[in-house]
Amino acid sequence: MASESSFDVVSKVDRQEVDNALNQAAKEIRQRFDFRNTDPKIEWSGELVEMEAISEERVKAVLDVFESKLVRRQVSLKALDAGDPRQSGKVWKITASLAEGISTENAKKVSKLIRDEGPKGVKAQVQGDELRVSSKKRDDLQAVQKLINDADYDFAVQFVNYR
Repeated sequence: MASESSFDVVSKVDRQEVDNALNQAAKEIRQRFDFRNTDPKIEWSGELVEMEAISEERVKAVLDVFESKLVRRQVSLKALDAGDPRQSGKVWKITASLAEGISTENAKKVSKLIRDEGPKGVKAQVQGDELRVSSKKRDDLQAVQKLINDADYDFAVQFVNYR
């Protein structure tokens, strides 16, 4: 009798990779000529990333540099939720947060996709901010992973705990 194989669908961000990208972005904006005399800054503010500069265009450019560093470090931009630029005194600021965990409604969307278009015999169940997908055939699980990747949701997904 074959045992069940499974994997978890999660939406997590490697905090160390984000920290590395932030440090690289901070170094680049300190060195780039087009950021001279604009007082650019990017730093952690608790769980949020704060960016600031003296003009709206420059703070958007800081965000662009940060996003490019995240992409280089294979952190999905779908996990980054950057707000609109806002003026705070003489400087412009952007606050960005990192989304982690799959919400219940998003897990239900993925589960419905698996139920409707996935191979027969594949089960999906929501477990907190994860979705556990199980089947007797490993080939079916790989087909489900491809199906989820091709669906292109508005949140980042990773597959972990494959057994």
